[in-house]
Amino acid sequence: MLYIVATPIGNLKDITLRAIEVLKEVDLIACEDTRHSLKLLSAYEIKKPLISYHKFNEKESAEKIVEKLKEGKNIALISDAGTPIVSDPGNILVKTLCENSLEFTVIPGACACVSALVLSGLDTARFCFLGFMPEKKSERVEFLEKYKTLDITLLFYSAPHDVEKDLMDIYSVFGDRRAVAVREITKLHEERIEFMLSSGLGKDAKGEFVIVVEGFKGKSYDENISPEEQIAIYVSQGFDKKEALKRVAKERGIKKSELYKFTLSDR
Repeated sequence: MLYIVATPIGNLKDITLRAIEVLKEVDLIACEDTRHSLKLLSAYEIKKPLISYHKFNEKESAEKIVEKLKEGKNIALISDAGTPIVSDPGNILVKTLCENSLEFTVIPGACACVSALVLSGLDTARFCFLGFMPEKKSERVEFLEKYKTLDITLLFYSAPHDVEKDLMDIYSVFGDRRAVAVREITKLHEERIEFMLSSGLGKDAKGEFVIVVEGFKGKSYDENISPEEQIAIYVSQGFDKKEALKRVAKERGIKKSELYKFTLSDR
């Protein structure tokens, strides 16, 4: 049996009794980062053989784990923090287990996106978790366009060095909306930051972030700014004038020809 075990996202005490029990009973533990996982395992006096399982060796490690399971071993899969497979390695392994008719189960626990949703103060009735955005700008914009008119709360993961870029791109596609950034969840410096997308975070980005954005409310642009100002905002964000004009026309439901006058002075 493979056990997919959720681990703390910050505070080491946020682990279930069942998770500790399973980690103590399995034959070996597959870790995203063995050095990082040793801190948790040592805190609960768990000493087991560890094998490395991360995004750079998923296929090879999955094959090794399958071999061990076929030998009758019980194995636990953990990530650096939270629930494995949720924006963490593990999908390839589960697919391989299904193909080989091998058993697996989950030992539930901490999950950063759910904790951030609870802390956000935004609508929790329905939500969509979108994880980390693509690296390339063109792919990011295409990705965001798919979700811009969803009328439910949206959640993103964002690394400290990507927060500013992520927020800029979300604003450029979604328009102005309420948002909440939650960082360092369950840790000493846990923080919840409310802001409007147009204003940005307003402080240095430190720690791992979950960005929670309210759903679509009927307008994908700020009605208080003119088309000319909206075009200028997109240009300042790196779009060329043709693309900026095209986006503004689409968002406002008007013809591109009606906006050409705002770019004539720059020809």
